[in-house]
Amino acid sequence: MNDAAVLLDELTAQMGLGGPAARSVVRVWALSGVERVRLADGRNVIFKYAREPFTGEAAVLRYVAVQGVPVPRVVASIVHEGVLGMLLEDLGESVRVAAAADGAKAAVAVHDAEIPDFLRVLDRAGLIELPRQALKSLVELWSRGRWMTAVDLDGVLAAIEEQADRLSAGTDLPPFGLCHSEFHPTSLHVGAANWRLLDWARAFVGPGLLDLASWQGTTGLVDPAALRRLIWAYIRTGGHGEASRPRAGLQPEMWALGWHRLWAVAWYLEQATTWINDPTQDTFVEQVVRRHLGEAVTCLNISIPSR
Repeated sequence: MNDAAVLLDELTAQMGLGGPAARSVVRVWALSGVERVRLADGRNVIFKYAREPFTGEAAVLRYVAVQGVPVPRVVASIVHEGVLGMLLEDLGESVRVAAAADGAKAAVAVHDAEIPDFLRVLDRAGLIELPRQALKSLVELWSRGRWMTAVDLDGVLAAIEEQADRLSAGTDLPPFGLCHSEFHPTSLHVGAANWRLLDWARAFVGPGLLDLASWQGTTGLVDPAALRRLIWAYIRTGGHGEASRPRAGLQPEMWALGWHRLWAVAWYLEQATTWINDPTQDTFVEQVVRRHLGEAVTCLNISIPSR
């Protein structure tokens, strides 16, 4: 991302310092990147930069810090020509991989925070809209001559849309409020004395069960038993007891995994049409979308009529 050097110069100038003494890349994605930077005064910081739709992370980090959620401290931030740049506290290397017990504790802290008024809301109406959004993105891809091998997915998404109102029942049951969104073990930094929750770029307001469902990621098959164990660990740690209640006639882990997969499908298709829009990735992304749709259908027990 060519803007990174400009952003870093502006951030160091904001701090009254010259340019960085040294930079090393930690990781880079299509829409964002992370570097470890040594400042001119000898301090080490993390430099993170991101394009839309991830430019609100600094505001979220500052908000949740005030709420008492352990996060890296924002040293400086700026948005320049639609790109966010942040200098964050350097936490060093984790002492170990975050375990489910760590995730349960972190989820309690997130869901106990006051609901902010500046984040997008994924309420019941928002869940109902997900299959419609996904189908709209799919039609847009077809209009560009892409994803022509996925013409069968319209029937699946239409069937899900028809049943979405019934299946969204229970969305507003606790925990409902601040959600991290990228709630994975890799987002939880475990230090020698404390932990910090990273990567808040896609935070939203909605059902906290989606956070718990995201803990197991999306690269492997859904694991309802593991999510059920995490839900009970969350409750024992002080989380909302209602997290164990059935929703829409489904066990909470099945409801959460099903809707989490639909939410992921809508996001992947939005990336394909808007944020990344890279036709060379279409075959891979289509495979991911198909798998997630299949898992959503299974978890939510959706009836798909034969064609």
